[in-house]
Amino acid sequence: MSVELDRLAGELTDVINGVAAVFGDAADPTVNGELDCDPTRPGNLLCWQYGVRLEHPGEPERRLTEVILPTLEQRGWQAHDRSTPRELIARFSREGADFTVHVARASHAVAIIGSTRPVPA
Repeated sequence: MSVELDRLAGELTDVINGVAAVFGDAADPTVNGELDCDPTRPGNLLCWQYGVRLEHPGEPERRLTEVILPTLEQRGWQAHDRSTPRELIARFSREGADFTVHVARASHAVAIIGSTRPVPA
């Protein structure tokens, strides 16, 4: 892995782990690794993907809207509402990196997954 991708991966992992910690301490990693980002020219651009899942978080909708949204916006992340009738979905982006927080309305389970900006391989 390149030094730049390693740095970006560390930053993304820290942000997602911090968001997950707001929901609780039982996050299970679901994705953690590099991804070839250019299907038209394989091997030229790489990004890092990272994701976690929490099955029984406390008050996930309130924590997302009252804690996570304002905190990340203060840190320069742009928030976009992508909610559906089944899920409360917030997409955050900054400097080419993005991640999405999904809160299932029925079960209140939380999934967070994101990727860094692409860097040359």
